[in-house]
Amino acid sequence: MAATGLPELDIARVVKYCASRVPDRLRHEIRVECDIAPRHLTICECRPPWREDLGPEWTRFPIARLHFTKNTGLWTSYWKDRDLKFHCYQFLEPSPHVQDLLDHIDSGGDPIFWG
Repeated sequence: MAATGLPELDIARVVKYCASRVPDRLRHEIRVECDIAPRHLTICECRPPWREDLGPEWTRFPIARLHFTKNTGLWTSYWKDRDLKFHCYQFLEPSPHVQDLLDHIDSGGDPIFWG
């Protein structure tokens, strides 16, 4: 387990997934990154400032949250509503494999994640 309490290999898998979402030639326009917290990972879409007066910071828009329960060893996916509040995603059972959640998010079968 990493210092966060999350499995290190799963963190690495999600970070690699995020990096693979956008080709290198487009990373000046959009990036997908992973925010790491003690009990969850949040996949974010990042965009550069669209006006100079907004400053140099990129905007971060959460796409999905992957929550790890240490007692059960299960990952659960959460979706974000229009108020940026996360809710448990009911159409996918928790899994011991974070890749199962990534595959579902990536499949495009439900636009709740990528629109």
